[in-house]
Amino acid sequence: MESFARKLAVVTGGGTGMGRELVVQLAAAGAAVATCDVNVDALATTRELALAAGSGPITTHECNVADPEQVDRFRDEVVQEHGRDHIHLLFNNAGIGGGGNCVNDDRAVWERTFSVCWGGVYNGARAFMPLLVAAPEAVIVNTSSVNGFWASLGPETPHTAYSSAKFAVKGFTEALQVDLRVSAPHVRAVLVMPGHVGTDIVSNSAVAHGGSANDPIVKPFADYFRDHAPVSAAQAATVILDAVRVGEWRVLIGDDAGWLDERIRSDPHTVYQPGGVMLPTA
Repeated sequence: MESFARKLAVVTGGGTGMGRELVVQLAAAGAAVATCDVNVDALATTRELALAAGSGPITTHECNVADPEQVDRFRDEVVQEHGRDHIHLLFNNAGIGGGGNCVNDDRAVWERTFSVCWGGVYNGARAFMPLLVAAPEAVIVNTSSVNGFWASLGPETPHTAYSSAKFAVKGFTEALQVDLRVSAPHVRAVLVMPGHVGTDIVSNSAVAHGGSANDPIVKPFADYFRDHAPVSAAQAATVILDAVRVGEWRVLIGDDAGWLDERIRSDPHTVYQPGGVMLPTA
């Protein structure tokens, strides 16, 4: 898909971060975009930025991607508001963190994280797949993480809910390579594996689990995570869209992602031991 002009793209988690940047850059490339998020105020800002970058149309929709009924409603709104019976691009991007400890964390917190990060991808794929198949050519882009091949944040930090979900996204998208080739060869699946990208996932996750983005403990770390990342959300979105244009199906974002992928493939037996994976500092 060398050009996005006049294509219809759907982006989940479009209120902030990579989702917002995908919406803006798609609009600048001439696409019509429908995007959803749970934060309607953030969506309004995304729409303003996208309309400043392109001519639209840009529609925004409140939706919790963990709820299949809400995702189905989002799909129906897209069809009605854009007046089309197909879409060309689906970016299953929404995600939150939390629920790292399966032994001690509250079950509801664990399952909330898993249901957004994995359920959001699955619900999006199920709801929008018929519209992708109905297009002459189409691409489904699923965002996993480096935690989809390394289920850890280090030897002292449990990270089970997010990692489990991202492993599921990776496996699902890899399985789609054969599924789509057999069942819908004009539809492609792209797997995105970001490393540390500067987004608001820390503050968004706090809110998703009933906390506050302005919590004095959360906010300094959230700001640092966003503002000191080696890759910005805008840069990540550009990498993703460039990969879609040239037909790549597996996209690593950031030097840390490439390094971890190589390290884990070379010696998978030691990567969860103390000192097994030491991230490069430069």
